[in-house]
Amino acid sequence: MAVTIRPGLVIPDAELRWRFSRSSGPGGQGVNTTDSRAELSFDVARSAALPERLRARALERLAGRLVDGVLTVTAAEHRAQLRNREAAQARLAALLADAVAPPPPPRRPTRPSRAAKERRLTEKKRRSQLKQLRRRDLD
Repeated sequence: MAVTIRPGLVIPDAELRWRFSRSSGPGGQGVNTTDSRAELSFDVARSAALPERLRARALERLAGRLVDGVLTVTAAEHRAQLRNREAAQARLAALLADAVAPPPPPRRPTRPSRAAKERRLTEKKRRSQLKQLRRRDLD
């Protein structure tokens, strides 16, 4: 099952590695016998599915989550292995979609308007007077 990151960007099944193990989640006694926990690994650094600039962006943004260029996600919240596989794929797709998204436009610096400055100073004076009224007279 290939993972669709966004339209036009698909990770083929050949580049994904699955591992299954016993889950600690729900399942009662079945937890002890079924390998329902799904672990999905994707080698971001060596992927042919990602264009060079998207790969560089993903490596930079996911640097804290990668181990030797490999991104790994796990899912163990469901009883069925199939549902955990779907959850792991959705998690991987969401992580990669955020990682390869274009950076936001730069913020244009602005200055506060004259009226905003006056409102701020008026509010400061009002608060100051209010606090002065609360003080006890020492005379």
